[in-house]
Formats: sequence, structure tokens, C-alpha cells
Amino acid sequence: MSKVEDFLTKEEEQEIVEAIRVAEKNTSGEIRVHIEKTTSKVPFDRALEVFHELRMDETQLQNGVLFYFAVENKSFAICGDKGINDLVANDFWDCTKDKMTEQFKAGKFKQGIVDGILNAGEQLKNYFPWTEGDTNELSNEISKG
Repeated sequence: MSKVEDFLTKEEEQEIVEAIRVAEKNTSGEIRVHIEKTTSKVPFDRALEVFHELRMDETQLQNGVLFYFAVENKSFAICGDKGINDLVANDFWDCTKDKMTEQFKAGKFKQGIVDGILNAGEQLKNYFPWTEGDTNELSNEISKG
């Protein structure tokens, strides 16, 4: 079994998918999680590549968010689309990263990811509130590389 499969149990993965569903109930923002074994690139640069590979840059309001994890590197990045970045301060994701890092340091990876997703949903609803007729444009399932 690879590090990617060992990182989270199936139950933990389902809790993360549920957190995405809950977070997206309050915002039109689209949240995804991608986990891969390792990267030789700067995590944020790799996250941008994955963001485009997953076609997250094709949402109507350009309000997708990717939580990217390179397991062996013990690194992660949060990447938001242009619609978000045009509206928020440069340090917008810092509080989310800090909450996640706190849990990760305690070995609580699933909880860190869930906390990050729920925090992102709370933050995004201020800029991209859910509206009647809003459709889920991206899968909530965790992608793996």
C-alpha cells in the first residue's frame, strides 16, 4: 500500500467529503482535495498544476479552492481561483493554513483537513454566498495522484 492510501482511512475520506458538502451548502465556492505521494516542485506550484488538471479553473464564478497535499513531503498548499484572489487580501488563506497546521502537528490529519475545509466555506460565503439554483460544478470526491 502506498503512502497515499495509508494517509487517510476510507472513513476519514468520507468525513472529508462530507465536510466539503457542508461547507458548500453556504457558498457557491467549489472545494476540492487532492492527495499525492510526493512532489519535486514547490507545493503551491504543484497545486496550481493540479488545479488546472482538475479543471477547477472552469467554474462560472472562478471560485474554486484546492487543498493540495504531498504526503511524503509533509507539505500542503491551498490554491484559490482568480475570482477569489481578485477579492481577498493576500493573506486570506493564512488563518486556514494555521488551523490546519495546528492539527497536523498533533497528528490529526483528517481533522486538520476538515477544519480547513469548513473554515474555507465560512470565509467564502462572505464573498460567494450560496444562491437559489446554485449547482455543484465540481466533484466533492478526493482526487489522488
